[in-house]
Amino acid sequence: MKKTIVALSILALSSAVNAQEYIPAKENIAARTQFQDNKYGMFIHWGLSSMLGDGEWVMNNRNIKVTDYKRLLTAFNPSEFDAKQWVTTAKNAGMHYIVFITRHHDGFSNWDTKYSDWKITNTPYRKDVLRQLADECKRQGIKLGLYYSTLDWSRDDYPYETGRTGQGTGRTAKSDYASYLQFMKNQLTELLTNYGEIMSIWFDGHWDQTNPEGHTDRTSRIDWKYDEIYGLIHRLQPQCMIGNNHHLSPISGEDFQMFERDLPGENKSGLSFQEASVEVPVETCETINGSWGYNITDRRFKTVDEIIRLLAGAAGRSTNLLLNVGPMPNGLIQPEFCDSLAEAGKWLQQNGESIYGTRSGPLAPQPWGVTTTKDKRIFVHFFRSPAGNSVYLPGVTGKVKSAVLLGTEKAVKFRQYNEGLIINLDGVELTGPDTVVELNVK
Repeated sequence: MKKTIVALSILALSSAVNAQEYIPAKENIAARTQFQDNKYGMFIHWGLSSMLGDGEWVMNNRNIKVTDYKRLLTAFNPSEFDAKQWVTTAKNAGMHYIVFITRHHDGFSNWDTKYSDWKITNTPYRKDVLRQLADECKRQGIKLGLYYSTLDWSRDDYPYETGRTGQGTGRTAKSDYASYLQFMKNQLTELLTNYGEIMSIWFDGHWDQTNPEGHTDRTSRIDWKYDEIYGLIHRLQPQCMIGNNHHLSPISGEDFQMFERDLPGENKSGLSFQEASVEVPVETCETINGSWGYNITDRRFKTVDEIIRLLAGAAGRSTNLLLNVGPMPNGLIQPEFCDSLAEAGKWLQQNGESIYGTRSGPLAPQPWGVTTTKDKRIFVHFFRSPAGNSVYLPGVTGKVKSAVLLGTEKAVKFRQYNEGLIINLDGVELTGPDTVVELNVK
């Protein structure tokens, strides 16, 4: 049933695109491979909404009127923002890219845009945060992607009348999508012209114009004209990958697929009805606590073990992990996030070979762990002991030369057959969140 729903939704979306089938540039294909190899990134939800300490949806959730919400503009002064702290935190965690919120659903722009006064350079802070972040990412060799909201709770020209959110913000003027579309094109042109090479544009908000998840009709109430938006991006920066958090299968023009709060094949969040693409890279975004934007009362922090297993679980599904932090209003990433990320980074220093540059291994994810593969090596990630203290890996037909605990010379028992291989963990102590056995195949 889910396949039928998704297929009908994609058919309707594709009809709305009205463009020739997208053929990615060679630079884009290369960027996709690099993206998959990088495996691990930092999502940063931060902006004016951080001041209220109740997550990035606070304007909608509290039905704050636009006129009242914009009073925050004269009070926002993240004087302790330090791009070096952000990028260094990501790098120490073992992350290879950052995706930064340039403009969230409240419409506030975190850069010096010429197309809106509702921006960070009109606050007492006055500086262009994105400029500082882009420069620091370049210095430290970290790829930079940009999140951009397609919906807006502040602008009158956004078609809020048909939207599922932002109904309590006090707008009464008639919307004008042609005007709003041009506004988005203008801003995207700025982002892709003035801030160097951009790894990706991470769109969010399509779902505002659809029925809630689970309904058979998931088509959009408006024509977003993605052919025009996507075409603009690919013309400006052919290598720049496009993703859209519409909770559907990718449509023409998109270069990677995202899952929100779920690994592919799971739907714990109730958001992930789509199947994982085999044609474009896949990414899962998740939070360290329960919130995306800064939430002063949210202490549901993931443990270091949970972060490591989440990353390995993603890699075992040929999926990237985009792990979110919500910095404080002053611009600093809170210490609880920094400490956990740094500890997980230490594990990666020892075990990164089993994550970076890998794809899913010969066995689908299991309750005890996952498998990854790279070159002639297979990595078996044990989160816990398997039943019978042994594991059968089907389809491993190449001669296995050795099986050792990753990073050591400690041999692990195995027996190979024509159809596969059995790993025996007798005498092996599983330590930490993820014990990795490395198989070297001739």
